Amino acid sequence: MEERYQVIIVGGGPVGVALAVALGLRGVSCALVERYLTPQRIPKGQNLSQRSMENFYFWGVADDVRAARILPADFPIGGITAYGDLSSDYWFAPAGRESVGPFYFQTNERLPQYQTEEVLRRRMGDFPNVTSLFGWTADDVEQGDDGVQVVVSRPSSEQGDAEKQVLKADYVVGCDGSRSTVREQMKIAREGTDLDQRMVLTVFRSRELQEGLKRFPDRTTFRVLHPEQQGVWQFFGRIDVEEGWFFHGPVPPEATLENIDFHGLMERAAGFSFSCTFDHIGFWDLRVEVAKTYRQGRAFVAGDAAHSHPPYGAFGLNSGLDDVANLSWKLAAVLEGWGGEALLDSYSEERRPIFWETGEDVIAGGVMEDRAFLSSHSPDRGQKEFLEGWKALQERESLRYSAYEPHYDGSAVVIGAPGTSSGIHGRHTLKAQPGHHLAPQMLSSGRNVFEELGQGLTLLAFDAEDQAVEPFQRISRSMGVPLTVIKDTFEGERKAYESRLVLVRPDQFVAWSGNQQPGGVEEILRKVTGR
Repeated sequence: MEERYQVIIVGGGPVGVALAVALGLRGVSCALVERYLTPQRIPKGQNLSQRSMENFYFWGVADDVRAARILPADFPIGGITAYGDLSSDYWFAPAGRESVGPFYFQTNERLPQYQTEEVLRRRMGDFPNVTSLFGWTADDVEQGDDGVQVVVSRPSSEQGDAEKQVLKADYVVGCDGSRSTVREQMKIAREGTDLDQRMVLTVFRSRELQEGLKRFPDRTTFRVLHPEQQGVWQFFGRIDVEEGWFFHGPVPPEATLENIDFHGLMERAAGFSFSCTFDHIGFWDLRVEVAKTYRQGRAFVAGDAAHSHPPYGAFGLNSGLDDVANLSWKLAAVLEGWGGEALLDSYSEERRPIFWETGEDVIAGGVMEDRAFLSSHSPDRGQKEFLEGWKALQERESLRYSAYEPHYDGSAVVIGAPGTSSGIHGRHTLKAQPGHHLAPQMLSSGRNVFEELGQGLTLLAFDAEDQAVEPFQRISRSMGVPLTVIKDTFEGERKAYESRLVLVRPDQFVAWSGNQQPGGVEEILRKVTGR
């Protein structure tokens, strides 16, 4: 049996299903292959950033995701960091993602990944152009000059033989996790920092832990920095407000389910005794791995297939969802004929540096900074020096999200400042800067700019002359590029953009901005569409 699609998605976790939804909205025919029939009920990927919720808004599921929340709607999302254990006198509650709220159209959210995935699966069912193959496994992936071929199989009830299908498409995207079949068969290598530490994940229920943590303000995560752990966190995370919890912590390399007292490990991190019932115990390795390229011909990787790292700071799933936002419109543009090959190349050029710096600078670098603090500061050795270092650590943690500003400066499909490059180090601003995320602002109609953005390119024209806008409309039509024009006055909040003309990409990043009619509109449109 052979089927033909435009895109085959291998892997149906939240990133793969999100890609199917994003492509489904754009009319792209695709098949999604996923070995599990239902989402795996491990409470990971809980913290959804403002940016992820923006993506969900454009994919039509933001309200459904919020409705699937397990915690009360007004429960604070954030963390506690404590020295030694959670009974310590030394603790602080650093600023969380709320510090960057004004720069995004949606507020952040928290719910288990499997809840998010169930919402996305339901949304995927709205698109007749999306075929889901749950219970199937991708066995073989090949590509040629004119397309890709994926051989998939599932167990058959007859004598144990496997049922097979051959799927063909223009492109394949591996969203199939850190052990990605697509990445391996396309021979895409990985690199990154291995912190050489085995970790345990426990999922458990305990009302006594809930009682023991009432000394703190309401928070969702409780982190412990213990000198013996050399900068590696032990941390508890809430699933609900009654008894649902998970815990991550370092264990010896030889740790098994039989030779470690996991309950005792958690009690030492908490600093007090509590009873609990385990639902799951598993292990993982503390390392950062990033694919050396996110594109190999007609094959792409996204999410954990492209990048994997410890669950620190909730960057994993959020990064994967932004991979989808970046790649989906580019694939659709090329398939529709208005995007060029350079647009597809820009996916790796833009997204890979984001996660490389996230993994190396924020995660691995954060472990090293915590290690340095613990090795040089102790309340037993010098109270004054410890408190000074503890205050500096708190200030660093409070800047974690405000200093994290993913951007595509220097991209081949962005018209911005020369000599720049994509990365995470910057500052959030309301100014409309090429390569940076567009900040939401109110229009004179009372609606937000984000409510008016189109599926293709969007030109914001604020008190701009008709002769400055008309070339964009005329040339985009001649090139077959979908363009939405939003006209308004250059007053009120819109002045914060500092540009009367702003060209916005379908992923809500600025492609070009200026205050007067540019001399080469066709050159601008050709560059930002990869042509």
